[in-house]
Amino acid sequence: MVIAHIHVIDFDDENNIINKNVLLHQAGEIWHISASPADKGVLATCYNKTADGKVVTCAAVWRMPAELEPGGHESPEDAASPAHALELLCHLGPAAHGSTACVAWEPAGDGKRVISLADNHILLWDLQESSSQAVLASSASLEGKGQLKFTTGRWSPHHNCTQVATANDTAVRGWDTRTMSQIYCIESAHGQLVRDLDFNPNKQYYLASCGDDCRVKFWDTRNVTEPVKTLEEHSHWVWGVRYNHSHDQLVLTGSSDSRVILSNMVSISSEPFGHLVDDDDLSEQEERSQEPPQDSVIATYEEHEDSVYAVDWSSADPWLFASLSYDGRLVINRVPRALKYHILL
Repeated sequence: MVIAHIHVIDFDDENNIINKNVLLHQAGEIWHISASPADKGVLATCYNKTADGKVVTCAAVWRMPAELEPGGHESPEDAASPAHALELLCHLGPAAHGSTACVAWEPAGDGKRVISLADNHILLWDLQESSSQAVLASSASLEGKGQLKFTTGRWSPHHNCTQVATANDTAVRGWDTRTMSQIYCIESAHGQLVRDLDFNPNKQYYLASCGDDCRVKFWDTRNVTEPVKTLEEHSHWVWGVRYNHSHDQLVLTGSSDSRVILSNMVSISSEPFGHLVDDDDLSEQEERSQEPPQDSVIATYEEHEDSVYAVDWSSADPWLFASLSYDGRLVINRVPRALKYHILL
């Protein structure tokens, strides 16, 4: 059995120092990690396990040792100490449901509801007894020809957290978690496999998708016949897309062209004209020169030498983001200072 490691990264912003602690994940090789939004010490993993000569991807919920939780008391000098083991809280379902592609937590919840996507099943779990027990609350299945399998999913922070978006092959679908019924379907969202999804945190109907056709597309889920906008800046598969949690015009993408691109998608953001200014405060000349800002690539980051498989924003600092590549390199970057002040002022 492969024993995987989880690295808990502590970034000292003032001194630009990265410290890490290592956790042992003894259940097997990890393919997906997601952290609880309510408890910083709890996380879910999807991992490979061999059963009856077959490799299946299972899902489980774990707790890290209290001293290693983000903001815990273990000092950086202790980082060289032996790796700690994760505490298993519960498994998310029997392997009978199939291989689990990903786990998504309810965004604004108390950490008690998660969704897992296993083969063609979407499964909603209630975590009970301090997450030590997972009870299947409801489920739905993809129906159609061939072997349909979910590849990824994202829980919307809007609509009282009652909507989830999923991807399978080239299609993107929306689901209502109250009835587990489909509410929209973008049949050919991309020309090839859809890799990742993300919801705009400030505009409730806006969804971003990316895939193996090298494109990033932005959708209004009320009218899915055409994307609202398409980005074609990458030269290979796009593995990740993430909206900034506070300033939704900032969009991160990572690709197996080894590049991370930060884009300014201001025209489809919640502030398409920048900060709202009172007309009385503008002179005639200023009014004439007030053209709407243009969408643009802010910066292309090329510190990686291999495929970039994950990108994400810091939940603590809106100007900080990280990317991870196949060779294990983690890179932390900041939004350019000039753009930061342009957005703020």
